[in-house]
Amino acid sequence: MVKSAKKLADIYYGAARSGIRVCYRVRLLRSEHRCQSLGTKGDITQKGYEKKRAKLIGAYLPHPPGMEPSGQAERRPPVTPSSSRYHRRRSSGTRDERYRSDVHTEAVQAALAKHKERKMAVPMPSKRRSLVVQSSMDAYTPPDTSSGSDGEGSLHGEGTPTSSHGSISMEHWISRAIHGSTTSSTTSSSSTQSGGSGAAGRLADVLAQTHVGPIAYLSLKRKSAPGPVENGNSLRRSCEFGSELVWPPLEPEENHSAPPDVTSYASEHSAQVERPQVSTTPRPVTKYGNAELMETGDGVPVSSRVSAKIQQLVNTLKRPKRPPLREFFVDDFEELLEVQQPDPNQPRPEGAQMLAIRGEQMGVVTNWPPSLEAALQRWGTISPKAPCLTTMDTNGKALYVLTYGKLWTRSMKVAYNILHKLGTKQEPMLRPGDRVALVFPNNDPAAFMVAFYGCLLAEVVPVPIEVPLTRKDAGSQQIGFLLGSCGVTVALTSDACHKGLPKSPTGEIPQFKGWPKLLWFVTESKHLSKPPRDWYPHIKDANNDTAYIEYKTCKDGSVLGVTVMRIAMLTHCQGLTQSCGYAEAETIVNVLDFKKDVGLWHGILTSVMNMMHVISIPYSLMKVNPLSWIQKVCQYKARVACVKSRDMHWALVAHRDQRDIDLSSLRMLLVADGSNPWSISSCDAFLNVFQGKGLRAEVICPCASSPEALTVAIRRPTDDCNLPPGRGVLSMHGLSHGVIRVDTEEKLSVLTVQDVGTVMPGALMCVVRPDGVPQLCKTDEIGEVCVCSIATGTSYYGLSGMTKNTFEVFPMSSSGAPISEYPFTRTGLLGFIGPGGLVFIAGKMDGLMVVAGRRHNADDIVATALAVEPMKFVYRGRIAVFSITVLHDERIVVVAEQRPDSTEEDSFQWMSRVLQAIDGIHQVGVYCLALVPSNTLPKTPLGGIHLSETKQQFLEGSLHPCNVLMCPHTCVSNLPKPRQKQPEIGPASVMVGNLVSGKRIAQASGRDLGQMEDNDQFLFLSEVLQWRAQTTPDHVLYTLLNSRGAIASSLTCLQLHKRAEKIAALLAERGHLQDGDHVALVYPPGIDLIAAFYGCLYCGCVPITVRPPHPQNIATTLPTVKMIVEVSRSACVMTSQAICKLLRSKEATAAVDVRTWPPVLDTDDLPKKKPPHLHKPSNPDTLAYLDFSVSTTGMLAGVKMSHTATSAFCRSIKLQCELYPSREVAICLDPYCGLGFVLWCLCSVYSGHQSILIPPSELEVNPALWLMAVSQYRVRDTFCSYSVMELCTKGLGLQTELLKTRGLDLSRVRTCVVVAEERPRIALTQSFSKLFKDLGLHPRAVSTSFGCRVNLAICLQPHRLGTFAEQGTSGPDPTTVYVDMRALRHDRVRLVERGSPHSLPLMESGKILPGVRIIIANPETKGPLGDSHLGEIWVHSSHNASGYFTVYGDESLQSDHFSSRLSFGDTQTVWARTGYLGFLRRTELTDASGERHDALYVVGALDEAMELRGMRYHPIDIETSVIRTHKSIMECAVFTWTNLLVVVVELDGSEQEALDLVPLVTNSVLEDHYLIVGVVVVVDVGVIPINSRGEKQRMHLRDGFLADQLDPIYVAYNM
Repeated sequence: MVKSAKKLADIYYGAARSGIRVCYRVRLLRSEHRCQSLGTKGDITQKGYEKKRAKLIGAYLPHPPGMEPSGQAERRPPVTPSSSRYHRRRSSGTRDERYRSDVHTEAVQAALAKHKERKMAVPMPSKRRSLVVQSSMDAYTPPDTSSGSDGEGSLHGEGTPTSSHGSISMEHWISRAIHGSTTSSTTSSSSTQSGGSGAAGRLADVLAQTHVGPIAYLSLKRKSAPGPVENGNSLRRSCEFGSELVWPPLEPEENHSAPPDVTSYASEHSAQVERPQVSTTPRPVTKYGNAELMETGDGVPVSSRVSAKIQQLVNTLKRPKRPPLREFFVDDFEELLEVQQPDPNQPRPEGAQMLAIRGEQMGVVTNWPPSLEAALQRWGTISPKAPCLTTMDTNGKALYVLTYGKLWTRSMKVAYNILHKLGTKQEPMLRPGDRVALVFPNNDPAAFMVAFYGCLLAEVVPVPIEVPLTRKDAGSQQIGFLLGSCGVTVALTSDACHKGLPKSPTGEIPQFKGWPKLLWFVTESKHLSKPPRDWYPHIKDANNDTAYIEYKTCKDGSVLGVTVMRIAMLTHCQGLTQSCGYAEAETIVNVLDFKKDVGLWHGILTSVMNMMHVISIPYSLMKVNPLSWIQKVCQYKARVACVKSRDMHWALVAHRDQRDIDLSSLRMLLVADGSNPWSISSCDAFLNVFQGKGLRAEVICPCASSPEALTVAIRRPTDDCNLPPGRGVLSMHGLSHGVIRVDTEEKLSVLTVQDVGTVMPGALMCVVRPDGVPQLCKTDEIGEVCVCSIATGTSYYGLSGMTKNTFEVFPMSSSGAPISEYPFTRTGLLGFIGPGGLVFIAGKMDGLMVVAGRRHNADDIVATALAVEPMKFVYRGRIAVFSITVLHDERIVVVAEQRPDSTEEDSFQWMSRVLQAIDGIHQVGVYCLALVPSNTLPKTPLGGIHLSETKQQFLEGSLHPCNVLMCPHTCVSNLPKPRQKQPEIGPASVMVGNLVSGKRIAQASGRDLGQMEDNDQFLFLSEVLQWRAQTTPDHVLYTLLNSRGAIASSLTCLQLHKRAEKIAALLAERGHLQDGDHVALVYPPGIDLIAAFYGCLYCGCVPITVRPPHPQNIATTLPTVKMIVEVSRSACVMTSQAICKLLRSKEATAAVDVRTWPPVLDTDDLPKKKPPHLHKPSNPDTLAYLDFSVSTTGMLAGVKMSHTATSAFCRSIKLQCELYPSREVAICLDPYCGLGFVLWCLCSVYSGHQSILIPPSELEVNPALWLMAVSQYRVRDTFCSYSVMELCTKGLGLQTELLKTRGLDLSRVRTCVVVAEERPRIALTQSFSKLFKDLGLHPRAVSTSFGCRVNLAICLQPHRLGTFAEQGTSGPDPTTVYVDMRALRHDRVRLVERGSPHSLPLMESGKILPGVRIIIANPETKGPLGDSHLGEIWVHSSHNASGYFTVYGDESLQSDHFSSRLSFGDTQTVWARTGYLGFLRRTELTDASGERHDALYVVGALDEAMELRGMRYHPIDIETSVIRTHKSIMECAVFTWTNLLVVVVELDGSEQEALDLVPLVTNSVLEDHYLIVGVVVVVDVGVIPINSRGEKQRMHLRDGFLADQLDPIYVAYNM
């Protein structure tokens, strides 16, 4: 029982925030009952029509019928009993009658009504205002809907304003209730923030009282506050002041490897929340508007707008759309894509095998000419005054009459000139059989006709093509390819056309893109010389020579040339003459394109054979006066008219009540596109209106044709009006399975087709299966029509393979025997042969889309889209439907041109209804629906849509839509099954299994730390410095460079010692600090920081290095500084004078409460005296310093480094990198945490080498600074970060030649180590190596290191290159392996060959440091894993950190991360868990000691990984795929939110490109990762926050997105 259709779904709405317009839409979801559609039947009376309509739609109307709900009345077309039902439609002026069917429209209405019962709101995309208001003026020009040969146009010039009842069933969807007035997308943007929310509040009241909810459409001003991490110079890649923001973390789940959450989200009243760790300063929370913060399921406070939308999306997706998929098998590694299983209940053909059908005998008429040239000669000499062709100007006046005499003499003149006047007498340019291009405009048929017959007389082959308007015309490149392959060197054209072609400044016609070099030859008589008296063309009987080549555009946009022989041309004319009953001197009106197809065959060829008079109506006249062809029929008493259904529709729209129309002279109205199933409604409507004006029903003659088979079938004009035309009402469901099921018109989903007559005389026709072997179809099966006849094309010029498949087909019977010895030609038309030999066409092969094993025709989808009311938001004639292949199946894409005056919500509303209609009627989901600004789709020469070019632009991201709706969740049904986690096998079984299979346990270690040296006897770094100050006082330890590359300052051993002493005195004297107090060092990267560090050690304090706040962005960077100072419990802050001032500035006071700072000491003014004694720690295990850093998940974690660990760390690096006092090392790193800090501050003092310090922030001023310094100081070892490497790659990419001339030489560099805490970025290191190879950089010099919070450096691989090998240990090269990404998602490692599909390159992370042991353990069971198994990396080393710095010490996390033990095997060793997934692999290489080298591969952080569909995805892999999809994507970051994958892309281009990215991103993630993207967010460059190491802070980004702080350009919610 169908419930009554409610008017509107419930509406979700949310208060607008932060300048992003809030737009929520109603989306009506797919009904459970499949809705079918219907077609019209013949010519029915008004009363019959209404009766039938009531019967059809009755099921959907509420009962009792007397009570109509308000919405229903609006939705139904008003039925006025007296008026003709076509009269209503005419007034709207923009219908494309080709696709118009009243009953189909109502079927769609009914299907939509069903959807309405399921109330569900769909989030509408958010869009930045600059995208809504189209800036350019040309966006407002209505599209030139001129449409010629492809019939896509709609009426231009005659558009009457839509009257109140003009557009049938306009839905009054949006009743806006804000401020009691209608506000459009442009007017309400001025409401203030609080006012906006107030409006939303009033809206809520309105919603509470009415069941019909308006749509809240608030558009607020964009907020001007800085984004979450906009640094002062707004360069996101700011290295020195990266965005080390601490944002509120998620509630920690059961995640063993996450560091303790030492940040807690404090409410805006900065109430300190005590956590087991250390509380933090609150992040400043701006409230947007007066919105309350709301908590989501994950405990993250977010603004309600984005999360409400996402919740809506989740709710929408939770509803099962389709029956659940059947279970299917998943292999251990492979994720098998589901193959669509055929439905056992699907209709199957049941009829007998069809028989080939033969047309009637070709009648032999005695006076038929032996060839067309002979016919021309006959009429030109016997009746030279007889009119052959009349051309019209744009006012409809007869411009020129070409008589048969003139046609004959002028054609002869052309023939003589092209044979004798081109080239020389000895070397003529053209010989008989050569191909010649004919380039004539559509308004000059006379010149074309003369040139065409001139070519026939000269025995050269004409190739008619369109006039190229510009050098880059859509599809003109392929035309050029055709001309090139045909060997065309000469183009014939008219004077006017020649003058209109684009010219270069010298007056030359430029070579068009892809075209061969052409000689342009004007065929006007005045330019030609007269042939001599004795010259006559040689007129032969028709033979097998090529007569002409007709071009054909394929589905993929390529252009082929179909060759037609002279005998075929003549036979075709004879067949048409017989079928159409043409007689001498008849008058024929031709509206079609005369250069090809039906227009050429009737208007140029057959007409001459029968000495007929053609009245040619140019397309330009039709645009101005659509009735012109009917007027000419009346004026000339024409017997025949050749039109398309479009021309009939335009005449309907324009005819008004013209009195003087009389169509009684017509004996035949040839409908050229009668094979389009949707032409039937035009024919019916035209007959209905003009029957009263003398038009007889039997006059309408649809025909079917194709470039390959010429005319396939044609309905014969009869005098017998008792023979009704054939009609078929077919089930669309059946058609999609290729089966004919005649349906009653009671169902919704039907297609009504009309016959296109019978087979041509002398031809044999059959229907074969469209794919595979050409086997005959059964009688109730749809297939491709094939024809065997003399009158067809014979080949695609120059393409023998394709010719064989199309022109030389031998259909087989079921027994496998060919049915004829003669070859058949495929027509490209899908259809069947009905009773009485009537041919029915249901679609074209080119428009066929096979989705999930079912066939759909693009034309049918267009028709359904056009039946969705109201149509006023898009242009009727400008809709393109095509399919793209994504994830091994075709997906339907619909693109339409939007009218400039339609609003966002109108368009979105229309789009959602189109999706529902197509789903209801065709039972197929639309993958993507895009609207583009008017007049922007690529056009064919006659104004239709250039389909393949549109598809090309869509796929390469250059279509620039203004609205996109993607529905991957609905359409993609062949994803692999989500992974079911198996119950874990115990760790002991795993170990035994490994031993049995001969696999070793995955463990490795660096070499021993070896014997002690001089400085190794000291336990403390402070003692090493004192020793160096005594033994080598003048040895320079540090040199700091400024942005120009000059030395800013330097320190010798003694200077550093003296300076540290003074700082120790300052701390004791002014700071009154005790032994063990914590001191925060807030310095820019430089020498002051180093001196302050050793000053702290000298007086027994514990230093914490903190990145200073950014002067241009205090509001976002200062709270982090304050937080670290508080969390580390610093007793005082030491800093420079400049930063001291900054901390006391007004901006700082606004950002944090200055009164809560500990004492701030300024070290620019130091006391003269030194402290009484230097502190020596009592126990080497006491704290040396604290290392604080913000992890990529946005957590602030401080680790404790003891004196023992610090010394062991320095010793390990000294051994690995072979650092001695004679060495110089260049360091371009941030000196605040991790290995960067150790290299900057500690290693030089320990090893005695000179460090050349280059602050990364200086590279933003001078990108070449680091490399110039390396070259100038002849440095052999250098360390940098990925940010620095990226800056050099991007900033210096084009300057390598210039740098070479400036003397930059990197040939001395033997190691360049990238310091990182992530998987090595292969692409970046490789492009860096390639880029600077020309400057002498050895390709093996670049390597990476790996460290994490529990151990700041686990791997560090300085390579030893050839000649340096003897100077130290010769380590093996870093190895790269390729692993299967699909196996990795299942936590397995499977090695594959390079280049294999789904392969992911992984580079080893560097050589394990001396004194470090590594094992790979299962993160859940803590059992050891085998070689090449993916697990968590555990590390045991003397320089492990000794724990997190916490106030209360969360013992469980502390022990879990820093003192874990294996559950099986070696259970004694204490390990630290890194929280990173990776694997060890023993390689064939050996190291210096002869041991085989174990390579460590880091895959990614456990707490960054995303669990989706039961599999583990690493964000970087998805991001890599996304970045590759479009040149404008600068950077990308992904995260999950309530199981939805959110992709944020930075757009480096115009905002117009933003929406191009949505389908491309969705496609690439589906193809590469089998994941459906839930939300695509397009933002400006620099929005994705990055920390000092160049790592993306995805959790900050996520919080920023949910709190609505990103100010996105566009947010798309994929359905």
